[in-house]
Amino acid sequence: MQEFIEKYLFDPTIGKLVTIFLGVGIIWIIVKAIQRKVLGRIKDNDNRYKAKKFGGFIGFILTVLLITIVYSDKLGGLTVAFGVAGAGIAFALQEVIASFAGWLAIMFGNFYKSGDRVELGGIKGDVMDIGVLRTTIMETGNWVDGDLYNGRIVLVANSFVFKEPVYNYSGDFPFLWDEIKIPVQFGSDYQKANEMLLQIGNEVAGSISDESIKKWKILQNIYRLEDAQTKPMVSLIANDNWVEFTLRYIVDYKRRRTTKTDLFTRILKAVEASEGKIKLASATFHLVEAPEFKINIKDN
Repeated sequence: MQEFIEKYLFDPTIGKLVTIFLGVGIIWIIVKAIQRKVLGRIKDNDNRYKAKKFGGFIGFILTVLLITIVYSDKLGGLTVAFGVAGAGIAFALQEVIASFAGWLAIMFGNFYKSGDRVELGGIKGDVMDIGVLRTTIMETGNWVDGDLYNGRIVLVANSFVFKEPVYNYSGDFPFLWDEIKIPVQFGSDYQKANEMLLQIGNEVAGSISDESIKKWKILQNIYRLEDAQTKPMVSLIANDNWVEFTLRYIVDYKRRRTTKTDLFTRILKAVEASEGKIKLASATFHLVEAPEFKINIKDN
């Protein structure tokens, strides 16, 4: 029995393993306890999410630090072995390393944050979670028209931030420019049509324009940007079939579909109330009649 105690209980390797298991357990118990106490007081979902991720990151750092301290006396002799093994691991896990580097870039490079609407790796949607290796996205669009969720959750490797452009629809400027085109028949009252579209645009998107100007001014203090036209504007062109009016306006990135529906509804009602002064155009096709043939038959 004494030999067993001296052999196993006082063995340095076993002692270090026990120290690591106990230390890791204590670290994560403390981290979880602090998270439960702190997260319950945070009302904002975004701040609660960040606090939870930060707590997990601190726990991971403390775990690595504990292991390093326990085995600090062994690390000197393993430097060469770690160097050779590290080169092989780096080659085999280059995609994983790139994804981890992408995570660092996302966290400290202001690419996007949880809750932003982005297009990443060909996938468009809202960011649900930013992991160490992958970003979780609730997809929008695809087989669903507009900016509505389709219910598909997509995991995108963080390494994509180095390979492809990252489109952020809601970062420092959570507004988009959008436009609708209205075909009007030749001979309509063009001035009245212009005034009608501009009035409807201001009624629907005018208040959003005032909000967007403030955000744009903030961007100008950070980046080199010129003044932008955020108020609704109307332009027109004439083609072979009709006069095409274009109403350009600014809209909240989450309300693009509903705003366009409201605009079209008001425009159709205004056209009907114009008493024929404004007529919408549509594609027409004229079938050319076949020429008449006269056949004279003479009897011999």
